[in-house]
Order: sequence, then structure tokens, then C-alpha cells
Amino acid sequence: MEVKGQVTAEKYAADISSIREAQLRIGSFIHRTPVVSSETLDAIAGRKLLFKCECFQKGGSFKFRGACNAVFSLDDDQAAKGVVTHSSGNYAAALSLAAKLRGIPGYIIIPKNAPKCKVENVKRYGGRVIWSESNLRSREDTATKVLQETGAVLLHPYNDGRTISGQGTISLELLEQAPQLDAIIVPISGGGLISGVALAAKSINPAIRVLAAEPMGANDAAQSKAAGRIITLPETNTIADGLRAFLGDLTWPIVRDLVDDVITVEDKAIVEAMRLCYEILKVVVEPSGAIGLAAVLSDDFRNNPAWKDCCNIGIVLSGGNVDLDVLWDSFRK
Repeated sequence: MEVKGQVTAEKYAADISSIREAQLRIGSFIHRTPVVSSETLDAIAGRKLLFKCECFQKGGSFKFRGACNAVFSLDDDQAAKGVVTHSSGNYAAALSLAAKLRGIPGYIIIPKNAPKCKVENVKRYGGRVIWSESNLRSREDTATKVLQETGAVLLHPYNDGRTISGQGTISLELLEQAPQLDAIIVPISGGGLISGVALAAKSINPAIRVLAAEPMGANDAAQSKAAGRIITLPETNTIADGLRAFLGDLTWPIVRDLVDDVITVEDKAIVEAMRLCYEILKVVVEPSGAIGLAAVLSDDFRNNPAWKDCCNIGIVLSGGNVDLDVLWDSFRK
């Protein structure tokens, strides 16, 4: 039974009802991902850590939940001409797979500098790759052209209530698997993942803390929380290629109201967290997926008295699509 709390204070793009509806809609398509733990990592952190392994999700990341819910929320007439998005990462593969499962075309606009492994995933899942330049203007212009030519439906990677609702199913599973949690740490970029997680988690347990983990080189969410408005950056610089987007007008109100804090970490800490996941958990995670562990091991988290009572922490390992060339280079530095 959900406990009514501050989640109902404002009408957001999604809510616990839409998240539960998403769970029913996508349940036969997604993996119910496992939760793993390590006594060694618990000792390092000084707390009990429970890892939600979305790196084992179909498509290799949590993005499949939101993409699947968005695609299967469309009526038959809407879906018939296909779906289109512009993405350089995991959402591209996720939408390709969701479209394939529904039997409709998936048109994916991908910048020319996208990680090779993620482009290969799109092709593997049947997505129709359409190249653009690496800047946002080119991506949007290309998407507009594809929409005009095909009549397909544009689906946003994170700034969409259907996507947010799909991502929120992570919390429904996690709090069934580990009801003792008093905090959840989630990567933040455009905000679709943490918005869904926060809405569901705080509807079930208003006392739970939801913390965002963000690279120092792409710290727009931390700046936005501090300023009380959306801040965008002229450029980002981080190994976490999945965390370079900026908050949207639908995700920002949820992040503003329901995310308790944003913890920023340097890339060096992200790479070390990846190493720990590989060596101790024996789990393959991409930089964006490892940042939650980096955050909980950071001095900013350890030394903050506000979090001293967070003893059972859920960490979302958001994805495992690694560009191995980049990975080996990062380990050598």
C-alpha cells in the first residue's frame, strides 16, 4: 500500500499509478533484474550496499523499461508508421528493441561520434540508423526531417511521462527485493531514471532518501539544484558518456522536489568504481552505471552528517554497454 506524502504535492509527468500501469504493460517484455551484494564492498563503504543490476536488462541498460513503456503505450494507429528518436547511447538500442518487439520501424538518429558498441547494439536490435553531426541542432534537424518523411512518432529519451513511468518500475522491484533500504543512489543526466525512481520510492516510503550521482565534468544537475532552476553547460567533459544530457522541463520539477541531494565525483573515482565492480562484484558496468558506487565511496558522502543514518543503500547499476577501447585506455591512465 502506498503512503501518501509530498509526492502528491504537485502534478508531475508521472505518478505511482502510471508507474504501476507501466509495470503491468511491460512486465512480459523486461527482465526483473537481480540485486547483488558484497561483504567486501560493504566493509569498504562502512554500510550495507545492495546493487540493482540494470546492466543485465534487455538492451544492456535501464533504458529498455522506459522505451518499452513508451512504445507499447501508443495505439495501433500511432504506432503503425514507427517511432523515431535521436540518441547516442543506450536509449537508441532500447527503442530499437522495443520497436522490434512491437513489429514497427524504429528510426534512430545517431551522431557520428557515438560509441561504436552502442551503434552496434542499435543495428543488432533492428534499428534503422540515420547519421547526424555531433551537435544537438543537427540531431534535431535530422529528426524533424525523418518525422516529415515517415510520419513516425517522436519519443524523447527521458523528457516524457511514459518513459519516466517505465523507469519507475525499477523502484517497485527494488523495494520488493530489499524493503529495508533507507536510501537509493541513482545516476543523473536528463533525469528520466531518477524521476521515475524517486516518484515510486517516495510514494511507497516517504522517508527514503533519493540521491543523485553526477560527474564533476557534467554537473548541471548539482548546479540546477543549487540555483533552483535548470542550468545547462556550454560543454561537458566526462568519461561517463551516458551522463552528458541536461534536465528537461518534465524531469526538472521532480528532481527539484524529490531528489534529496546531488553528489558529484571526478572521473578518476568513476573508473575506480568500475574496477571494483569488475574485480569484486564480477559485474560489467559502463562508467555511467558505476557512478553510484563512486558517490557512496566519496568523501562528500562519507563525511556528510546528513547521510550518517543511511545504512542500507540501494545503488542502481544503470547499464553495462562499455566501449572496451575507452575502458582499457582509462585503466592505463
